[in-house]
Amino acid sequence: MRFAEIGQQLRAYRLESGLRAEEIAARLGVSRAALYRYEKGEVIKLDTIRRLAELLKISPLSLLGIGVEYFARPAAFQERLRQVEEQSDQVLQVGGALCYPVSTDAFDGAIGEAWTEAADASPDRLLARTQVEQMLGLLTARKRLHQSRKPNIIAILSESGLRRMLAEGVAPGVAVSDRARTRCRLAARTEVESIAEQMESVPIGLQIGLISGPDPSGPFMVMRGRERAHVVGSAFPPDTHPAATTGVAFITSADEAIGTHQRVAENTWRDALKGPEAAARLRALMSEAPAAAA
Repeated sequence: MRFAEIGQQLRAYRLESGLRAEEIAARLGVSRAALYRYEKGEVIKLDTIRRLAELLKISPLSLLGIGVEYFARPAAFQERLRQVEEQSDQVLQVGGALCYPVSTDAFDGAIGEAWTEAADASPDRLLARTQVEQMLGLLTARKRLHQSRKPNIIAILSESGLRRMLAEGVAPGVAVSDRARTRCRLAARTEVESIAEQMESVPIGLQIGLISGPDPSGPFMVMRGRERAHVVGSAFPPDTHPAATTGVAFITSADEAIGTHQRVAENTWRDALKGPEAAARLRALMSEAPAAAA
């Protein structure tokens, strides 16, 4: 058994459960320090895996990395995605309005402001603030990881997703002041211009295209490492509010899933707009979108 991978999955599923580490440790009959050691890859008995799976309401096979992993909490999904990215040398993304690891600081700043403002208006301000800080920390960790590893990325973005982002701004659906929503719209325009520039310049290790036909039924990524490949289906864009409760993301390393998604991705990339043509299309979308007040 790969205990390091089991530990990573345990941490993600602990976040998914909504239980504190102290609660899980107490129910398991171990110290919190012991639980953290399991998460760091310490040897763990099969019986302990079974009991943990019961506590977390998942299959023991999920902790062993067999089958399909499901996540209904954005933070748990972001943590597990970070873990998969840590082992990935190639990333093929289909759908979505942006490729988060190469997004701008303006995007992070706008979602941070929107989430924090919404948290301060929440009945349980302390809990909401904690959720925001946790989510921002996970996103920051993903960007730092990308900067250190620099995997090869091909991202095929959704025109309809970009239209929505320009119209609503980043962090859509979050109830914020007009000032914060304006900043979210300005950040969206900054992001789209950055994407257009990346399409034109094609930085080393990054290629971005634009889906020219109908969007796929759901955005996904095929992520390949030296030892393993994964398919990630995401119901949670990176600007999903930390407390969102609708949607399910999945991760699997099943060969048939990888093969099917790879074929769809290759066909989508073949037909996608690329380079100056794609950049021109993005700038046309910006000109069509309502201007955000400065």
